[in-house]
Parts: sequence; C-alpha cells; structure tokens
Amino acid sequence: MVYNTGMDLGGKMTVFGYWRCSTDVQDQERQVLALEKAGAEKIYGDKVTGTSDFNERPELIKCLDELEEDSILLISELSRLSRSFLGMVNEVSKLIERGVHIKTLDGRLDTSAMPKEITMLIVSILGYAASQELEQIKSRTAEGRAVAKNRGVKFGAKRKYNQHQIQEIMSKRNEGQGYGTIARALGMSRATIQTIVKRELEVAA
Repeated sequence: MVYNTGMDLGGKMTVFGYWRCSTDVQDQERQVLALEKAGAEKIYGDKVTGTSDFNERPELIKCLDELEEDSILLISELSRLSRSFLGMVNEVSKLIERGVHIKTLDGRLDTSAMPKEITMLIVSILGYAASQELEQIKSRTAEGRAVAKNRGVKFGAKRKYNQHQIQEIMSKRNEGQGYGTIARALGMSRATIQTIVKRELEVAA
C-alpha cells in the first residue's frame, strides 16, 4: 500500500516512509500519520508479521528499490524492517553502503548524524533487543497454548461437519460404501471422509 503525500521538499533529499503492522488498522494509521508529519513524500507499507521474510513484503521491496544515494528512509522504529537480529543488521548495512540515510521516529537512530561504526553498534543492540523480545513473545504464546490445552481448549480449524453427518458417514461405511461414494453423496472430500472414519474407529477401539 503506497501513500503519496504530494509534498514538495524543494529539491532536498527524497524522503521515503515505510510502515509495517500485522492486522491492526489503527496501528497502521498511527504510523502513516507520524511518517507524514515527519516529512515523508512517499509512504509504503505491508500488513505482515515482524518475522516474515522480505519476499513476503512486496511494498518494502518496492521502497528499497526506489531508494537512491542520499535518500532518507523513515520508519517508526527499526524493528519495522525486521525483528531478526541478522536481518536488521544486514538490511541496515546494505542501505548504508548505498548511501541511504535511515531515521527512526522513536529517536534511537539517525544515520545521517552519526559515524557508521556507531550506527552499526546501535543497530546491533536494537537488533538483539528485538530478537529477545520476539523470543519472549513466542515463549509466552507457547505457555498460553499449553495452559489452554490443559483446560480443554482445542486449536486448529473448526470442523465443517456435525455429529449427524458423522453418524451418516459411519452408517454408510458400515453398509460397505466406499470413501468416494460417501464423499460424493455428502458433498465432502474423500480425504475428509477417511479422516472421520479413521478417528471414529480409533475412538471406538
């Protein structure tokens, strides 16, 4: 998703903005407004998780392709580029080598105002912090799922069939009807019929 603010910076450095969020529309709007206020001329954004690969971020790829020497890339915080330590360090390093300036709106990074050595030190620290935060989120999520499972909560896609259909499937199967015949009669896939029959037989065993 690209926003063109229509701003004319009078021949100054071209300023690009990039936002990333998972699904929260309000977070997206907050980032866009902040980037516009900071002077971004063209704003790109992807709705993907922080752990997604770069090939899953089409708008980021477009943005990076447009960046030229002395361009400025604005982001709300460095983790919008990547939550991976290596990913963050690699991307920032490549942009610096291209002569692109990176500025975060949280005030933690401004590569135009610091030597490369200091920049990479800060990026390494922020990358490590982002990676640790991600691991903590994964750990809390796993713990939460384990607790929920112990309480009987079931995860995964909802079944698209009810108990009556299960009984009908087993009845037809007991009559000697094949999986394909049952599937066509009930408008279900052969694989689903096989799964249901297998599970019911295991329960009955």
